[in-house]
Amino acid sequence: MACSAVVKLNVAASSWIGGSRFRDQGFGSPRGAPFRRVSVIRAAGSYTDELIRTAKSIASPGRGILAIDESNATCGKRLASIGLDNTETNRQAYRQLLLTTPGLGEYISGAILFEETLYQSTVDGKKFVDCLRDEKIVPGIKTDKGLVPLPGSNNESWCQGLDGLSSRSAEYYKQGARFAKWYCSRVQRSCFFFFFF
Repeated sequence: MACSAVVKLNVAASSWIGGSRFRDQGFGSPRGAPFRRVSVIRAAGSYTDELIRTAKSIASPGRGILAIDESNATCGKRLASIGLDNTETNRQAYRQLLLTTPGLGEYISGAILFEETLYQSTVDGKKFVDCLRDEKIVPGIKTDKGLVPLPGSNNESWCQGLDGLSSRSAEYYKQGARFAKWYCSRVQRSCFFFFFF
């Protein structure tokens, strides 16, 4: 399995989003230093072509990434707001409503799924991954296992899930995921890491 580099996105490093707009608003490098930081990483191995196709598809113009990777507990809060119990059947119906929306692929290039969602199907038995593929949406997966307090810190948290990440990623790939998200949160900053496998 090939893996590209992990990329941290932040305002200073994201010159590809609006370019001079950020520079004009005071974001970017001070004193005329080069604004763009670019790292070129080449994938090697039997998955190279697939990796490149995946990245190009996700970055296609005019479309974005749908984050439907909320945990079962968070999804339960959404369901409770409309008077529904937090059951797998109700979570499945909610996710089916989102992932089978006609024409979704016109606006969405990738969808980050929660682990339960990756393995779910519609009530008719069609895998959610296949629903996404039919709309030319690349299925992705949330790989972190949630925040826990960081011992010995000043109220900071860190994400669990590095243990077993390699074997879980291999299983996610078999199920149809083609990219992953890792969320890391601390008291003063949050960052997202996207990687492809």
